[in-house]
Amino acid sequence: MTKPTLLVLAAGMGSRYGGLKQIEPVGPNGETIIDYSVFDALRAGFGRLVFVIRRDIETQFKEIVGSRFTGKIPVEYAFQELNQLPAGFSVPPGRTKPWGTGHAILAAADLIREPFAVINGDDFYGPNSLRILADHLRSSTNDYAMVGYVLRNTLSDFGTVSRGVCEMDAKGF
Repeated sequence: MTKPTLLVLAAGMGSRYGGLKQIEPVGPNGETIIDYSVFDALRAGFGRLVFVIRRDIETQFKEIVGSRFTGKIPVEYAFQELNQLPAGFSVPPGRTKPWGTGHAILAAADLIREPFAVINGDDFYGPNSLRILADHLRSSTNDYAMVGYVLRNTLSDFGTVSRGVCEMDAKGF
């Protein structure tokens, strides 16, 4: 059975934060949030990592984050480029920030060969969430899935955040 891939989106600019959140140490030994997510992903049974990053942070990201996983799990990198758009689309004048989640996944499309899950590199999901996703991806179903959270548990006392609100029907859809 093919192990699923974990697609880690880490191309954000950190403009509100004032730096690269995805490489900021948060743990007692300098661990990043990504370190915790990858640890949980390995235990859940993911078999490969694909980091989506910007070229201008490649060297720093590989040194601080990517190098920690050498010999533990295969790692590949996709680069989210502003002008990497489908035919018929162009970058609006003055746009400098990368596009969102869908665009980041598109940037990694050529590297995805098996079922995969997507996480944000600066969010903590916890081991149970990654286990649920890995189990679903190994189930051989063609269904899409997401792990949701109670909205009030995702809000910050330190500024605004954007969240999508999902509702589930009686059948779990």
